[in-house]
Formats: sequence, C-alpha cells, structure tokens
Amino acid sequence: MDITNITFDELAIGDGIEVSRLVTARDVELFAVVSGDHNPLHLDPEYAATTQFGECIGHGMLIGAFVSAVIGLEFMGPGTVYLGQNLEFRSPIFLGDTLSIGLTVTDKHARKPWVTMALSVKNQDGKEVCRGESRVIAPTEKKTVTVVPPPSVELLDHDSPRLADTN
Repeated sequence: MDITNITFDELAIGDGIEVSRLVTARDVELFAVVSGDHNPLHLDPEYAATTQFGECIGHGMLIGAFVSAVIGLEFMGPGTVYLGQNLEFRSPIFLGDTLSIGLTVTDKHARKPWVTMALSVKNQDGKEVCRGESRVIAPTEKKTVTVVPPPSVELLDHDSPRLADTN
C-alpha cells in the first residue's frame, strides 16, 4: 500500500481527520507484551470482574498508540515526527469498543514546521473517553512511500505448550 503525506504548507487551521478503530483483545494483549504492562485489569477477566469496571479494559496508552498510527499513516503521513502528546483519560475503553479518533489542526508555528492538533476520542455511544493535544513536526517535502507491513506475531497463552524447536 502506498501513502502520500500532507505537507506543512498544505495544512490549514481547522483541517482534521476522524478515523474509527475497534479495540480488540489482541490489541490489548499485544500492547501488554510490548509495553510490559501486565496489569490484571487488562488481561484477567476473573480479576477485572471484581473491579469497578466489571470487565477487562484496554490500556489508556493504547489510545496514544492509535493516535500515533493515525498521524503517521492517515493524516500527515510520511515524514511526520512526534514532539509531544497530552492525553486526559475520561472513561475506560472496553474490548469491543469502536473508537472514533478525531484530530483537528489548531495551530501552525510559522518559524518551524510544527503543528498542534486537538484530539478527541469517543466510543460508539458518543462518549468522550480521551481528549488532549498532539504536537508534531510536519513534513515539508511531498513524499509517497510504500508502507511495510508489520511482522506477523503469534500470541501463546501462558498455559499453552511452547512450539517445539525444529532446528
């Protein structure tokens, strides 16, 4: 798949994007592996059932990863560099939620190709689960690149026998 970026000069205050993303158990499990956050609230349904949420919830920072993907692949695209992100978590995200991730350009910093965007993430019921701000260095040159697909990953349950070494 090829993607083409949006350059600093092409962006205007008020420009934005809204992208939907389903929160899956696999997303949460992979994020737990990569982040090292194995909190039972995210991974253990029996434990999560005893909490105020009554079921497993997704990591809040998983939203940050989703936002990064939207900016890097769907909004500004290749050449965009993160400067910072502020997130305020308003409500938990649950497995099976469909999140609408909205970004809107609120400021362009003329001396540098820096862009500030307001962020709002809502669930399928329209409830805002996260809001904040992202700041990036926007690309200054137009580019089209081929997206390299991620490697395949196999998740094994901790009680599952490991695959035999075939070497």
